[in-house]
Amino acid sequence: MDGLRGLLLLFGLLLIAGVYFYSRAQRDNRKPDVTVQRRRTPSLGGESNDSDVPEVLAEPDEIEAGDDALPESAPAVRNPSVQKIVTLRVVARNKGAFRGDELILCLRGIGMRSGKFGIYHRYDGNDENRTIFSAASLVEPGSFDLANIKEQEIPGISMFLVLPGPIDGTEAFDMMMQAARAIAQTINAELLDESGCTLSIQRERYMREEIIQFQHQRKKMAD
Repeated sequence: MDGLRGLLLLFGLLLIAGVYFYSRAQRDNRKPDVTVQRRRTPSLGGESNDSDVPEVLAEPDEIEAGDDALPESAPAVRNPSVQKIVTLRVVARNKGAFRGDELILCLRGIGMRSGKFGIYHRYDGNDENRTIFSAASLVEPGSFDLANIKEQEIPGISMFLVLPGPIDGTEAFDMMMQAARAIAQTINAELLDESGCTLSIQRERYMREEIIQFQHQRKKMAD
């Protein structure tokens, strides 16, 4: 009889434990799948920095691989699965810095204007709602303090475009590359890709091919 009581007691304990863990599992399954992700942005030294990029509400596997170098002042992308961000950097050589006023004059000289988020934009015509590409400071939070720009030293800028945009993606990329080269030539700067490596001809061609593939995939989805 004592053995039977022991078996019943053990069975009761196992039953209670099973109900408890089942309830816990059910509660966990009801939690929403959407998580807040923070993209990691490589710094000039190649180390990742979590504090200088916008938070994005998205599924973890939806985040576009090409948006790793956006400043905090850049607009957040709410649906990365249908957008692509292409980024490159223009930095001072030998880990130096540019005078803020000279850099701003250079941006204005290639037709960029100060606009939303305190950064510079190249617009399609005069319509400020049609941004082709943008340029932000690599100094947090990415915006340019124009009131004190003469006293500032800026190590470089991040140039980026968001696809789809107001014009064809490859045309926008070519315009951004032309602008980046003009800046680099004017102030003796170096061009880097989104990961902080020297922007080679091969890497530039690969980035352009990625844009073509992205546009082709979007067209297939629309058909």
